[in-house]
Amino acid sequence: MTDRQTHVAGGNQPVSPPSHLQQELQEHQALLQAQPRMVQRFLEAQAQQLTESLIQHAAGARFTLPDRVIVEPGSPNSVRIPEVAREVSIGGLVDRVTRADIRVLTRQRLAELEQSPDAGLLAAARLIRHATVEHMIYRRLPAGRSVTYLAAPGEGIPSTPADDATEVESAITATTDAIAEEGDAEEGRGELLVPYVPYARRFYLPQWVAFDQNDRLVVGSQEEAEAHVASMQRFLFVLHAAVSLAPYIVADAEYQRKRYGILGQLVNQGRALARYETRTIIATIQRRAAASDLNRGLSLSLPYFDDQSLEMKSRDFEVIPAGRIMFVPAFVVHAAGEEAVKVAQDTRLDPSTRQHLLDELGMLQNTFLTEESRRGLTPQENV
Repeated sequence: MTDRQTHVAGGNQPVSPPSHLQQELQEHQALLQAQPRMVQRFLEAQAQQLTESLIQHAAGARFTLPDRVIVEPGSPNSVRIPEVAREVSIGGLVDRVTRADIRVLTRQRLAELEQSPDAGLLAAARLIRHATVEHMIYRRLPAGRSVTYLAAPGEGIPSTPADDATEVESAITATTDAIAEEGDAEEGRGELLVPYVPYARRFYLPQWVAFDQNDRLVVGSQEEAEAHVASMQRFLFVLHAAVSLAPYIVADAEYQRKRYGILGQLVNQGRALARYETRTIIATIQRRAAASDLNRGLSLSLPYFDDQSLEMKSRDFEVIPAGRIMFVPAFVVHAAGEEAVKVAQDTRLDPSTRQHLLDELGMLQNTFLTEESRRGLTPQENV
């Protein structure tokens, strides 16, 4: 299932999942809830251990099945799990040498257990699978705010936070609107609330917002902004790992809420980071041009955020070939224009990513076209 398939194009809310997935989810939930409280706690501990192995790309994983499980919701009778089958190990020496994906190996091992003729072993495997994805969704990932994102025409992923008419721009905030910190200097005085900027509070997880609506940094550095983007990517990776292990989890309301919230935020902030880096590139060109340090050629690696792969990428193109050629702004205007033609015809990019990249190329063109105008020349007179 792709990221795009679980959203209405241009819409604000996730699409209702197919009924068979909803039914499968309810069956797994009922089976887990039917277990005694002690068995549920045991399964949660095993799920936590398995989750860490899956998301950290461990070479192997281990978990233990409970000694007894209820195989039918509503039944008071439990079935004993054979002692020799309770300890489950995933990933052998060959798998470590070939660097097999632990998530694939785990799916295969659970599928084998679920095909067992032993009713208790089958139910225990289903319980481990469901307890693990529930741990991933409900306990491994932080909860966020209720948000609504808007989508511009042609956008596949809504990523612009809707204006909140009730938002109060104040330094007095609730704990949910601020970072709670307790430093050494404040020891014994409780938590210090550090408010987020108002724009950040429109997003699902304000603590990972690095840019405001004008692409200005609201954190300490570009490195910190990149770390925030990486945190959101890891959040999505955990969601994808849960779906990989149990596809029916897409029918879970909390999964959909978390996915919707973080996906829009990641696309918004990823694009903002790309535009910020593009402006940094522009400033570097201007500085080096003023120092006559661009007369031996110039190539650019333009950053952009790909909302299909959900990661930063770059577009490489040549502005001035290597050699002793005097730099003039028109070269950048001309090269960006030629690259824009190529981008517009590049079918490997989806429409929203293509428009995002064209906007950045437009930033290059407009900046250096303005510089040409100040010189009293047109680009054609210099190229």
